[in-house]
Order: sequence, then C-alpha cells, then structure tokens
Amino acid sequence: MKIKCIITDDEPIARKGLRGYIEKVDFLTLTGECEDAVQLNTILKTQEIDLLFLDIEMPEMTGIELLSNLTNPPKVIIVSAYEQYALKGYEFNVVDYLLKPNLSTKSTICYKRSKKKRMIIYL
Repeated sequence: MKIKCIITDDEPIARKGLRGYIEKVDFLTLTGECEDAVQLNTILKTQEIDLLFLDIEMPEMTGIELLSNLTNPPKVIIVSAYEQYALKGYEFNVVDYLLKPNLSTKSTICYKRSKKKRMIIYL
C-alpha cells in the first residue's frame, strides 16, 4: 500500500526539490502540491491524505497555525529553513523535520522513518 502525500510550500524551488525526492521513493504517491496552508486546508476537507510535507512560514497561515486547527491531521514532515520551529513541530507529533535547503541526505532518512510508521498511518 502506498502512502498518499501532499507538498505544501510557498517556494516553487522547494516544491520541485521535494517532488523529485518523492518520485524516487516507491512507497510514496504525490497526490498534490499547495502553495499555502489555506489551499492545503481546503484539500484536506475533501481528500484523505496520509502524509504532509509542510513548510512553516507561509503567507496568510503558517504551518503551525494549520496544525493547531486540524482535529485529526495526517502524519507531518516539517520542511523549513528555520531551526527554531523544530521543537514546536514535535508538539504536533511530526514524523520528522527537514531543514532547507539541504534536504537530500536527511530526506532519505525521513522517508525511511515514514515507511516504518506506515502501520501508524494506516490504522
């Protein structure tokens, strides 16, 4: 069974980089990309998603604000250029934290963690 994921980041280059990594991982299926948390919130109301790659600092609503408002969020991997959000993210039981722009090595580790948590995602 594949893990359905969405990338949400206001930076097109970051979305492109994450898309490239996701396409290389056989157990991940990219079902969408969002430019902001408002757009993601709309999608989450109509689609069942297993995993979010979520930026924190975005216009209109931050990733943390979005997580605060979701009653049953999917698993989350935070993708941010700012280290200071790591601890706050773990308050929301995130799977992992990727620090931009150096995603390549850490992405492989975090995808493996996602795969290990597959049973949790599909309960």
